[in-house]
Amino acid sequence: MAYTTLISGASGDIGRACALLLARRKDRIAVHCHTHPAAAEAVVREIRNEGGIAELFRADLTDADAVSTLHAQVEQMYGIVDVLVNNAGISAFSQFQDIGEYDWDLTIDTNLKSAYLLTRALLPGMIAKKSGCIVNIASMWGLVGASCEAHYSASKGGLIAMTKALSKEVGPSGIRVNCVAPGVIDTDMIKSLNAEERRALIEETPLRRLGRPVDVADAVLFLTSDAASFITGQVIGVNGGFVV
Repeated sequence: MAYTTLISGASGDIGRACALLLARRKDRIAVHCHTHPAAAEAVVREIRNEGGIAELFRADLTDADAVSTLHAQVEQMYGIVDVLVNNAGISAFSQFQDIGEYDWDLTIDTNLKSAYLLTRALLPGMIAKKSGCIVNIASMWGLVGASCEAHYSASKGGLIAMTKALSKEVGPSGIRVNCVAPGVIDTDMIKSLNAEERRALIEETPLRRLGRPVDVADAVLFLTSDAASFITGQVIGVNGGFVV
């Protein structure tokens, strides 16, 4: 069955991998971006070149009015969204006493508030259809916390808690809500690491490699498929055993 699928932050490595994989399932993909339209347009082209259906939608997901506009545009083109992948996010690294209020708010707004606003906008349509699937992309640091990443950990921990709470609330309406918590994934977020730092992370990972964006996308594909029809409120760690 083909779904209408909205993927936020689809211009990034993990978002791109999710968009391509779900498009190959014949989903109609709403490719969202905010600050990197060229990369998002490339994702749309790649999907279309493979015979898939995709369209670019640009919005600031921390702004409620912008989210409402995005929702209206997606529904006008594709109808009610069946699958929402809340992937938009930023990384942040700083000692706690050096985290300014602006940086704290930016991290929480981008990683958590955006998922709240987008989910709130799309839920009424899913409830009306008595079906739907939401997958939130969190982080293993939302489970255990990371030194010098208190704001990032707090935002991802909040996303995990929201996943669990919402799954209980909307389960009776036939809507499933799950979470993927990636570990160290080889994306632009770790491009600044030097060779020694990368080796150290690999050695800390029991499977002895960095994750790939497609590893995360595979988990999203599973959670949004009929094979996961009795799974909700769960957190799947895609971290190579880094956190167990």
